[in-house]
Amino acid sequence: MTEVIVAGAGPTGLTMACELALAGVDVLVVERLPYRIEQTKGGTIQPRTQELLELRGLLEPMQARALSREPMGGHFAMLPVPLDCTAWDTAHPYPLAIPQWEIEEVLEERATALGVKVLRETAVTAVEQSDDGVIVTAGDRRIEARYLVACDGAHSTVRKLLNVPFPGRPGTFTAVLADVRLSSVSDLVPKAPGHISTLTREADDRWVMLVPLGGGRYRFTGEAAGEEEPAKDRPVTFEEISELLRIVYGEQTVLAAVDNASRFGDATRQIDSYRVGNVFFAGDAAHIHPPFGGQGLNLGVQDAFNLGWKMAAVLRGRASTDLMDTYHAERHPAGAWVLHITRAQRVFANLRPSADVMELRKVFTDLMSLPEANRHLAGLMSGLSHSYDLPGDHPLVGHRVAGLDPSLFLAGRPVLLDLAGILPHDLGATRAQPVDGLPHAILVRPDGYVAWAADTDPDLDALLGNPCRPLMA
Repeated sequence: MTEVIVAGAGPTGLTMACELALAGVDVLVVERLPYRIEQTKGGTIQPRTQELLELRGLLEPMQARALSREPMGGHFAMLPVPLDCTAWDTAHPYPLAIPQWEIEEVLEERATALGVKVLRETAVTAVEQSDDGVIVTAGDRRIEARYLVACDGAHSTVRKLLNVPFPGRPGTFTAVLADVRLSSVSDLVPKAPGHISTLTREADDRWVMLVPLGGGRYRFTGEAAGEEEPAKDRPVTFEEISELLRIVYGEQTVLAAVDNASRFGDATRQIDSYRVGNVFFAGDAAHIHPPFGGQGLNLGVQDAFNLGWKMAAVLRGRASTDLMDTYHAERHPAGAWVLHITRAQRVFANLRPSADVMELRKVFTDLMSLPEANRHLAGLMSGLSHSYDLPGDHPLVGHRVAGLDPSLFLAGRPVLLDLAGILPHDLGATRAQPVDGLPHAILVRPDGYVAWAADTDPDLDALLGNPCRPLMA
């Protein structure tokens, strides 16, 4: 018996486990794979996700493992204008490049230090629900729990076992993602990491993106056109990658080894409800989309930061179960919006565009050079502009808050700050120096979004009735 089972030991599942265990919840993670795949995929941590990780002391160990490169803005549809997040008042305006397996390693180290058990080579094969909880069959075990959180990826077994529909549109192409080593390179091969618009080449109806990782290693992404059916399940071969490299980069570019490889597509799907009884869905188990702009990993980790503290509060008796219903209400629109902007990028990022799309790309590239347009797109792609529709009259309610000491949130609890001495002492507020741009008093959720705020004459009834208020005790 455990309190929560998390299916999947990827970034979403491990973040979820960390958030729950931080509150003392008994968590078991089950993972079908026998070991972590050391592949570079999903290796971008966006600015907003960096802010969230910093609130739990997880950003610094990831920064220590990040790939060395000059700071550079992100991109929209691979267009050649870097996105500028410096206008968004953040300490982390640039995406952080780090292999996904290293992200997972940092998260698992924290999770196990908090008492989480991770069972590998333990595939979920059955899920039974009752009013009181779930029984999960995984490997040779039948495990009872209050809740199951499905973070088991785009081909979620849990989703299939519960017959949860996954509506959307199928993919239009399949591409190869691989970590490779080259024994020799032509002058066309990029020498150092740069903006994504400089790393992609097309030749003879093929395209390849090479990202230098150092020491003759590269992250390879490529596609050959002309296949009648996308072949997602077909094994990637050495010869396939070698041929694409030769065609796109010339005979001098010679493949030495393929460390690992997989295929991915551009299907767009989202489940209708992120909660099915006592089962919750997060990350790719809940939504998939084209891989433009490095959104997928970040969207899943942010799902976990939203659900984790809510589930922990319910399990610890500090909130009613209604609080967990706000997970779907808040995160389903967030996922839908990412699907929206990745679908839009699909048009621009097509490496075989029509003449009309070429003209549209030129117009949009000019628009991206305008500061306000660039700021808007940078906020969308980084997550810095995302907000929640929360009850409250103050304009800051529902928005992320910048400028606060992240160490205030290490315990994963809401924080009530009195920045101007306007709250009664018995409310348990932390008194601190005023911060430019912030109201006099502010209640901040564990995920860094404002739940209540006041400039003068605070509405104490609204504060005391806020769902986050009891969680501070």
